[in-house]
Amino acid sequence: MQANNKTVVKSMQILTLFIKYPKLTFTEMMEYSGVPKTSLHRMIGSLEEMGFLTKDAQGYYSLGLLFLQFGQLVANRLDIRSIAKPVMETLRDDVEEAVNLIVRDGNEAMYIEKVDTLHPVRLYTSIGRRSPLYAGACSRIILAHLSEKEQEEYINQTELTPIGIGTITDKKKLRNALKEAKEKGYTISTSELENFTTSVSAPILNHQNEVVAGISVAGIEARFQGDRLPFIIQKVTEAAIVISEKLGYEGSFKYQT
Repeated sequence: MQANNKTVVKSMQILTLFIKYPKLTFTEMMEYSGVPKTSLHRMIGSLEEMGFLTKDAQGYYSLGLLFLQFGQLVANRLDIRSIAKPVMETLRDDVEEAVNLIVRDGNEAMYIEKVDTLHPVRLYTSIGRRSPLYAGACSRIILAHLSEKEQEEYINQTELTPIGIGTITDKKKLRNALKEAKEKGYTISTSELENFTTSVSAPILNHQNEVVAGISVAGIEARFQGDRLPFIIQKVTEAAIVISEKLGYEGSFKYQT
């Protein structure tokens, strides 16, 4: 284990050389890093194979396209946070409930921003929290806006384990919930991640009409009753539209109550 850790550290030392030098030869990497020739050759081979490094016809190494993908992913998420934050604050003031921003991370959803409510009794969430895509309004709204093929692949390979008393654990019910969420333009969950809580979520779309995040209002179930629920649905959906348009989305965005 210790040897593996040392290899990872040395590999990172190699990669960080490219912060200063756009292109390097094998000899230059060996000189600047101090890594022995045999070890360096092995590490570079692994980094090339994984897409972290690429080699041109002249024998110069540079960072691979994988870094561009990672960089774009991080940039997109940071942009979404900065764009969404003031909209989330306005939404929180309108509905007086906590507002969350969630993105997809593999087969999970991850909270990347939060604006808390001032209510003394509140739902606990935190930035960095994760949840499965099938459970909770904000997670499910992302899943609902993936392609049918992606949805089926996810559903077929995922065990729907109960988390709260309202978690959907039947795959047929999940498919119906996803279809309804896509048609209505929002989704509601009750006691799915935490008992006696409710969440209302709408999708955030980019200029390519792709779902990039979900925004939700979440709180104690008792505060989502009667006329309050349609009001919250309207405000959440309006906030999602504002953020989507700021990301370049130009399509029509309708929701059904």
